[in-house]
Amino acid sequence: MAAGHVSGLLRRAGWWAADYAYAGLGQLRATTRRRSARDFQDGRLAPIVVIPGVYESWRFLTPLVVALHDRGHPVHVVEPLRHNRRPFGEGAEIVARLLEERDLHDVVLVAHSKGGLIGKRMMSATAAASRVRGMVAIATPFGGSRYARFLAVPTLHAFSPRNAAILALARETEVNRRIVSVYARFDPHIPEGSELPGARNVVIETGGHFRVLAHPRVIAEVAAFSEPSPG
Repeated sequence: MAAGHVSGLLRRAGWWAADYAYAGLGQLRATTRRRSARDFQDGRLAPIVVIPGVYESWRFLTPLVVALHDRGHPVHVVEPLRHNRRPFGEGAEIVARLLEERDLHDVVLVAHSKGGLIGKRMMSATAAASRVRGMVAIATPFGGSRYARFLAVPTLHAFSPRNAAILALARETEVNRRIVSVYARFDPHIPEGSELPGARNVVIETGGHFRVLAHPRVIAEVAAFSEPSPG
């Protein structure tokens, strides 16, 4: 086996291990931190609605929420999603109701993994779509993941590239131009990657599905998308 191939495998194994370590710490943090969602709803810049991934509560994304709020954004979290096990369509309607109930406009969605599928569905097929400026999606399986075909749990099997909801979302191309897809060069959960035709695709030269949430480029892309240019 060539030395370069071995080096590549070791690098990916290291990324994989670091990714799960980050995820484990994130889930631990989510169970121990108890700041209220209301703490983040004030701010002078564009409102942001954060949508977590599957099996993640909004608290898993607390570092991202805090960083965006510190920049001056009112940040809203979708507490009724809980750990985000519902089908994409149901999740999209829950997000839409939050926007309507709080009368939010010019919203920027910031979504992780499954959250990006929910966000795209919300932008494509709900009455609240006009309230959204666009979305920054992080490590989202827009084309599904071939690993999901081998998972018996319905919540995870839904990410199969053959799933009807995934295929239907892929046909909804009009909103893609309002989406920024940010993802790592290597994602252990999405071997196909997160490239979305027609969107702004940002590839980060690292590996991971969870750890990429902490990369400075994520905040930079949200800022570029949602904040006025200096001067």
